[in-house]
This record gives sequence, structure tokens and C-alpha cells, in this order.
Amino acid sequence: MEDVLTVYALPYDANRPVVCMNEKPLQLLDHKRKTIPMDKGKPLREDSEYFRRGTCSIFMFNEPLGNYRFVDAKEQRTKEDWANQMKRLVDEDYPDADFILLVMDNLNTHKLGSLYSTFAPEEAFRIASRIEIHHTPKHGSWLTWPNANSLL
Repeated sequence: MEDVLTVYALPYDANRPVVCMNEKPLQLLDHKRKTIPMDKGKPLREDSEYFRRGTCSIFMFNEPLGNYRFVDAKEQRTKEDWANQMKRLVDEDYPDADFILLVMDNLNTHKLGSLYSTFAPEEAFRIASRIEIHHTPKHGSWLTWPNANSLL
């Protein structure tokens, strides 16, 4: 935990941005019955029954001291999805940064090895050399950023 808190205490540096990443599985739900819209003095009325329309995995990136937020939905959680998110982060979102201090959960797909199983070794090394990973402690995903669950 001290490692993550130390990273959060660093002053803002555009060449070394602190970016928080969280990945969350979600159910895709649909209403069984039509909702009744709000009316003067009456709240929105929704029935609690629903159809399950599958699942997805949401990637959310946030730079607490900068002006950056990115959300992307994928059909499932795979190491290739994570590796492609890292490539996008390095090449598209922060192409001019020296490296990115990345705070994230320690999931089995969130490993530098995922880069090497997705990309050629040279490309994986190029991406990995621009990311400095700081994992939240086990049962400490609340450290990923303030109120992370309320954002998803």
C-alpha cells in the first residue's frame, strides 16, 4: 500500500503521468417490461425483472492529476485485451511521455508477460519499457483511484 500511496504523493509531471487502471466485469441487462417515465411528483418506475443479455469487461483509465479518462468495453477479459489496452495507452494516449506510472489491480492478465504473448518480442519490450507498474495490494483495489466503483 505504501508504494501506491507514494506514487499518488508525487507532483504532477506530464513526462511521467500517474494513470490508474481498473477492469470490471459487468452483466448486460435489459428490462422485461417497459419503464414508466418520470412525471411531475412521480419518480421513474422500473420493474425489477430483467433479461440477462450477456457479460462484458470494462477497462477504465484515469489520470487523477491530469485531464484524462478513457473507458472501453470488451466482450471478455483476456490477456490480449489488456495488452492492446497498454499499447493504446503508450502509443495513442501518452505518446510523448517518457514513461507511465500505472496503478492497477494484480489480476492474472495484468502482467508484462501478456505483452509478450500478444506482440512480437521487440514490440512487447518497447511497450513494457514505457510502463512502470504499481500494483494495489490484495484486497486493496479501492486504492486504484478514489470512488472507483462509483464511476463504473
